[in-house]
Amino acid sequence: MTVMVRDFRPSDAEAWVRVRRAALPYMVTTPEQVLSDLADAHPGRHYRLLVAEEDGEVIGTAQVGISHESPVPGQGFCNPYVRPDSTGRGAGSLLARAGEEHLTDMGATAVYTWVLDEPGNRAFAEKRGYAARRPAHFLRLGLAEGALPPLPELPAGVELLTAADFEDDPRPMFEADAETTADEPSDVPVEFSDYEDWLATTWRRPGFDHALTTVVTVDGRIAAFSAAMTDGLTRYSSAMTGTLRAFRGRGLAKLAKCDSLHRARAAGYTDAYTGNDADNGPMLAVNRWFGYEICATEVSHVRRLP
Repeated sequence: MTVMVRDFRPSDAEAWVRVRRAALPYMVTTPEQVLSDLADAHPGRHYRLLVAEEDGEVIGTAQVGISHESPVPGQGFCNPYVRPDSTGRGAGSLLARAGEEHLTDMGATAVYTWVLDEPGNRAFAEKRGYAARRPAHFLRLGLAEGALPPLPELPAGVELLTAADFEDDPRPMFEADAETTADEPSDVPVEFSDYEDWLATTWRRPGFDHALTTVVTVDGRIAAFSAAMTDGLTRYSSAMTGTLRAFRGRGLAKLAKCDSLHRARAAGYTDAYTGNDADNGPMLAVNRWFGYEICATEVSHVRRLP
């Protein structure tokens, strides 16, 4: 049996999702998202999707590109995943090599990747010259398995809205997302500055659920939010929960997430997922308060390119 790597085709979308769900079941992934991410990618991202194929069957995938929103130039990413029942056949190495070659051609000076915190995965990365950086957790909450904490009484001046309330003018949501994302713990800092790109890749991205995304306002100003991604069936994910700097320390992120989770359960979602930097103690505490449990850990790795 022969393994080969090639560029993604639109007809691969369903197979892509099957591989990604098998390798990383803690992330909400749909064919519509995969196609949209590729079609709407910023030119500066040099975004490329690769698949590993064995005798005509897709057994591995990789997302490759440049972190064009980072103030540090030349920061690339390559995230290969192979179906668990198809590892050890060279697909991961072929995907990583093709991704690194693409990034080198695009002028990248470093490539970052996420590696599951398991001996075989870490050994694979280290063998290719990657150095471990920071860990992050995947967490799961069974929305149908127990009671959620009740919504607290709202303080004076505080109101709960949703992203749908900003359909006519999403710019305040963009500004809130930009500020909170800039403060997220990350190996590669991100600065959102392109509003049109954000509209295409975040606001209009398939699966971004405006009705389940809770926005907390204080005296009419956005203070915190919890963004929701869904698969339209049973799986819900907190894509980003953040509080703007002027409003931190008041429990507003917890309030936003609590309201969003209640909305998700009422809408019929049964599995809630989120991601958490392992060093972000305050957000880990919030997630544990809701009942989230760690189900897997990934470790970021970096390799310098010649």
